[in-house]
Amino acid sequence: MGKVFKQVFVACDASQIGEKLDFDILKHSTAHVMAAAVCKLYDNVQLDIGPATEDGFYYDFDLSDRISQEDFPRIEEEMKAIIAADYPFEKIIVSREDAKKMFEEKGQSYKLQRLDDIPDGEDVSLYKCGDFVDLCRGPHIESTGQIKAFKLTTVAGSYFRGIETNNMLQRIYGLSAQTPKLLKVRLKQLEEAAKRDHRKLGKELDLFSIQEDVGPGLVHWHPKGARIRSIIEDFWKQEHFRSGYELLYTPHIGRGNLWETSGHLQFYAENMYSPMEVDGSNYYVKPMNCPFHIEVYKSTNRSYRELPLRWAELGTVYRYEKSGVLHGLLRVRGFTQDDAHIFCTPEQIVDEVKETLQFSLRMLGAFGFKEIAAYLSTKPEKSVGKDERWDQAIESVRLALEAEGINYEIDEGGGAFYGPKIDLKIKDAIGRAWQLGTIQFDFNLPERFDLTYIGEDGQKHRPYMVHRALLGSLERFFGILIEHYSGAFPLWLAPEQVRLLPITEDQLEYAKEIAAKLREMDVRVNVDVRSDKIGAKIRKARLDKTCYMLVVGQREQENGQVAVRKRGENSNGEVMTLDEFIALFKKENKPEY
Repeated sequence: MGKVFKQVFVACDASQIGEKLDFDILKHSTAHVMAAAVCKLYDNVQLDIGPATEDGFYYDFDLSDRISQEDFPRIEEEMKAIIAADYPFEKIIVSREDAKKMFEEKGQSYKLQRLDDIPDGEDVSLYKCGDFVDLCRGPHIESTGQIKAFKLTTVAGSYFRGIETNNMLQRIYGLSAQTPKLLKVRLKQLEEAAKRDHRKLGKELDLFSIQEDVGPGLVHWHPKGARIRSIIEDFWKQEHFRSGYELLYTPHIGRGNLWETSGHLQFYAENMYSPMEVDGSNYYVKPMNCPFHIEVYKSTNRSYRELPLRWAELGTVYRYEKSGVLHGLLRVRGFTQDDAHIFCTPEQIVDEVKETLQFSLRMLGAFGFKEIAAYLSTKPEKSVGKDERWDQAIESVRLALEAEGINYEIDEGGGAFYGPKIDLKIKDAIGRAWQLGTIQFDFNLPERFDLTYIGEDGQKHRPYMVHRALLGSLERFFGILIEHYSGAFPLWLAPEQVRLLPITEDQLEYAKEIAAKLREMDVRVNVDVRSDKIGAKIRKARLDKTCYMLVVGQREQENGQVAVRKRGENSNGEVMTLDEFIALFKKENKPEY
């Protein structure tokens, strides 16, 4: 290596990353150790990149050997040897040209393509541990011996740079933790997460599917899943009306000039689907609802007396996502946004943010999410809008968060160029964090579309505009709900609340009569009409995660009763009248707030 270029070594300093190891740095350093181990064990390994992930790390490789999970113990043993050797991570500053020479000698074609992204004349940094040298911005931990706990988890295909026409690489994922004890906890969480995987449960419970013949990332809601979606939508609409919102319905496509004015064609075109020509104009399928809501605002002159305007829409949008990032319901190409926009005066903004935050917490709590954290992103270096607007927007957010007693972290400079925002993250039943609600100020679109209202002084003024989502998208939210409840939805959300189980065919008509009475009360009920024995019917209802099983035999029929079995309980069932069951049912059948 020394023959190719002049080296400048920089020792990694613990002060770079604080007294406690930064977890992202630890994870990324573990990725380097894994890459070093793979290079030692296999011939002609081509390296791409190895970043930290939320839970650990991955590295992308191109090699002739097909790696499987059976190879993980061998790779892990080599990683442990590298860790035991306690090699220092050494930073090497070289010119871009010298780095190219080195990677050309090593035959590392992907690294050479990554170097092409760096402007001519700039220096680059390499990191060395033992014999392994990688192109990397860093930083890293001081030495490999500081890695205490890791586990390789999965291997998957990955296109170079995420582009389907490029070479397919092998991506090895790993889990990382600061201590073996924390790793054990995290592995247990992953084991539980695998049981709750919404893709697996979605198939088992017949909730949804994604059909390859139709296209990746496009969701089909099956009857049970559609029933839950309908319940969510009805509740969502009811709560919005109660909170002073009005609903909008807007087109699915719009002319190109609309997207030019909004800036989407300049900044977002790669995520939009190709246009269709209609009457000499290009039309695009909408990736967002905002421009349509703005056009409704502009449809007439507005007065300060009308404001605030709170408009919401369950608007279906389409965005191109690379196939490598699609993931069940959690990352799709067509989805329905839980979307709203608020137009208000500067004097109204503090109260509007408070109201929106309270509404968000109430909605999330209704679905069983009680642990909620907030993140406030402030003004970045490049931004639009006057400083006083930014200051007022950020202050209104702070006041709202503090008034609600919500713990929040500040992401300095992390806001969008067009405004600050709040992100709300919930914790699910197994402790995972999910980002759901967003309250986003926008100083950009009111300027681009020249939005105004007539103030009390008779002059034109620019309104404040706030984008707001409570649940994110219905598809992603449903996926999170499936995993949070492990498919066992609370009574008010369950697609099947009650199933009648006649012991013999002699009770079938009695079961149907009860089901008809319950349907009149909007209970979601079915009758198991199969000729199976009662034990098999009970097992099937349990597998289907039905909330209540009403067993009816000859004695129940004669006495006008039902034997009530509740999901999750192992008793033989409490015998009661139908009216007694209905009273019990009504008490439980409501959201959790």
